[in-house]
This record gives sequence, structure tokens and C-alpha cells, in this order.
Amino acid sequence: MKSKIVKIGNSQGIRIPKPLIEQLGIKRDIEIFVEENRLIISPAEHPRTGWVDSYKAMAKHGDDRLLDSEEITETVWDKEEWEWK
Repeated sequence: MKSKIVKIGNSQGIRIPKPLIEQLGIKRDIEIFVEENRLIISPAEHPRTGWVDSYKAMAKHGDDRLLDSEEITETVWDKEEWEWK
């Protein structure tokens, strides 16, 4: 499929046909980079993509526990010096 470069203010752009956008699942944000003399456009991934599945896998294997296994105890400062205002 061919497309033309169009002027957009002081920049230039390309029009991406709707079927291509739908095929890629692009909703809003994209990533653009050059690879081997080609312009690559792809949907931008969200930083937390896959976290839910990772947490479930951690819980399944018991890896979701605190690293400090020691019980936290109050000190004199906690009991007598600290005051919420």
C-alpha cells in the first residue's frame, strides 16, 4: 500500500489507512523508530502491561512475600515519642 507525505504546519506526516490501524490494534499512542533503514510504527505498550499475570504467577510460587520475615516490634520511641497531629 502506498501513501504520500503531506505537509502539517512546519512538519511533514503520513496518512495511515484505517484498515492498517485496526489491524495493528492502535488506539492512541504509538512508538516510531528506524530499523535497518525502515520506519517502524507500532502500538505503544503501557508500562504495566502484564503485571497482573506476573503477580498471579508470583503468588502461585510463593514469591509474593515480604523479604523481611522478621516481626516488626515497637520501640520506646514508637510508644512514647511519636505523636500524630
